[in-house]
Amino acid sequence: MSKQDKGFSTRAIHAGHDDNKHGTLATPIYQTSTFVFDHADQGGNRFKLEEPGYIYTRLGNPTLTVLEDKIASLENADGCISTASGISAVSTPIWTLLSKGDHIVSDCNLYGCTFAYFMHGLSRFGVDVTLVDASNPNEVKNAMRKNTKLIYCETPSNPSLKLVDIKAMSVIAKEYNAYLMVDNTFATPYLQRPMDLGADLVIHSGTKYLNGHGDVICGFICAKEELLTDLRYVGLKDMTGSVLSPFDAFLVIRGVKTLALRMEKHCEQAEVVARYLEQHKKVKRVYYPGLESHPQYELAKRQMKRPGAIISFELDGGLEDGKELINSTKLCKLAVSLGDLETLIQHPASMTHSPYTKEERLASGISDELIRLSIGLEDVDDIIADLDQALATI
Repeated sequence: MSKQDKGFSTRAIHAGHDDNKHGTLATPIYQTSTFVFDHADQGGNRFKLEEPGYIYTRLGNPTLTVLEDKIASLENADGCISTASGISAVSTPIWTLLSKGDHIVSDCNLYGCTFAYFMHGLSRFGVDVTLVDASNPNEVKNAMRKNTKLIYCETPSNPSLKLVDIKAMSVIAKEYNAYLMVDNTFATPYLQRPMDLGADLVIHSGTKYLNGHGDVICGFICAKEELLTDLRYVGLKDMTGSVLSPFDAFLVIRGVKTLALRMEKHCEQAEVVARYLEQHKKVKRVYYPGLESHPQYELAKRQMKRPGAIISFELDGGLEDGKELINSTKLCKLAVSLGDLETLIQHPASMTHSPYTKEERLASGISDELIRLSIGLEDVDDIIADLDQALATI
């Protein structure tokens, strides 16, 4: 049995293992900025990429290599590059692969900082972005141009939990000779592997489920072989320099080993909470791909192993009701981010997406009464009891 034939949890634990000369079971933390060469020619050969080996931690580090090999294995990718944050995992491929005059077609449902980067940042450098509803492949196809170089989507999306048919996007991307980049943060490779469905690049905010413990900021870029050298030695080395530290890499190596266990429990509990919210009289609508009421329930069953652990729901109220609800929770923590052991709750209209205009929020599926929950690993009865008492205050 080859390494890639082994089960998911086996690879999460063993893939990328560093057979270092001291025989340590845990991956060593190579906390160094630079590496010593045996002689000048060796240094020159490494800079010319003619000889394997390490030069400087911005260009690679043994601790980072273990983690990158592990994530690549889980995503069925040819390789992986770690970055200092999720947003640098978004930006590094774009700085690498696109130029002035190029065009991106992106789903309109986006993480707030990705939206800002696309709509306010890239325009300063001559890259145009068209937002569409990518759940409708025809909208994507109608937005494609001769200079379109990238199709971008999150699936499930933040915070509306909309899904995009990755296979359909791949067909369109290939027709126009464009790259398909998928943000797989919400699903993780345990639930969904976009590379298997035709994506060219898969990115993560590793801060979330991959690390899973709320103590690291990091990102990952998984890609096909032909893109990896430029991504590392142009995008990361020369353009962004957004390198993950060896210590943070060590923490993620430790966290990702339990990814399957955590995701199973996260999903199990999210399904219970989603069904509780769906029947509550003060909740107008629940967005969760595991509910039969979700418009893409069948796509979720085809594309994902389980529906994930993020729930968004709309109150039967308005902006102030949303704020009152999140201010009234006691167990659920009022915080941004997701994928931690703790259940996190937030109100996008008054928090993460407050810099948007109301029109921009509505175009992205964010109403004043929308609440987002990241279901943690507390006892599910305690999560529901906390939501119940908070809902009683509005």
